[in-house]
Amino acid sequence: MSNVLLTQEEGVAVVTINRPDKLNALNAETIGEIDAAFRDIEASPDTRAVIVTGSGEKAFVAGADIGELARQTPLSGKATSIRGQALLRRIELFRVPVIAAINGFALGGGCELALACHIRLAADNARIGLPEVSLGIIPGYGGTQRLSRIVGRGRAIELTVTGKHITAEEAMRIGLVNHVYPQAELMDKARDMCKGIMKNGPVAVAAALEVIQHGLDMPLEESILLEANAFGVVSATEDMKEGLNAFLEKRKPNFENK
Repeated sequence: MSNVLLTQEEGVAVVTINRPDKLNALNAETIGEIDAAFRDIEASPDTRAVIVTGSGEKAFVAGADIGELARQTPLSGKATSIRGQALLRRIELFRVPVIAAINGFALGGGCELALACHIRLAADNARIGLPEVSLGIIPGYGGTQRLSRIVGRGRAIELTVTGKHITAEEAMRIGLVNHVYPQAELMDKARDMCKGIMKNGPVAVAAALEVIQHGLDMPLEESILLEANAFGVVSATEDMKEGLNAFLEKRKPNFENK
């Protein structure tokens, strides 16, 4: 892959968008490579968490490739949107936690990529927004839907129709990102969070992700039944027995993803 770097670090996969000369803008080739990276990670049973970040110190992903957008027709534009939406839905429903380490500009498609991740950490220099309306288009990778689910309808409408960028601190205040760190500490903090996740039962973590992600789009009665069913399933796992026995025996659990 020429636009995406994939590394594995003791159970943590790091996906780095690597087009620093273009501020890591998303073009069709890069979308395909991100998809390929996540397929590779999916095939690796030892991966327990994923970090998505951008190359360099200026940008996470500064948007879509404007040159490609300018050549779109109605049919190709719809196909581009559907392709991007499919990738971000894959990330949103991924089996292990995906953390966005937002190391600079996260605009347009970059903001949408971050929104699809389960947890968002931002560097203090980050600027986040959906400026598509300033180009006469709208977000096309699910941003209009995910942003409103995360920050509420009113704030989502304001950010989308004004196209304004907000600071990392403002993003944290409204719940768009979980934490803000000095840029030099961002990746270390992301890795520390992964280490904390990896101490827990992997079957339970995957089940919790699935219940939260699917339950949000269900009526409450259906979502709590989904939770009860998942609770029953994890109660039959070896990891559950190990976790409870370790607690009773006052030792650290040795989870085996079973």
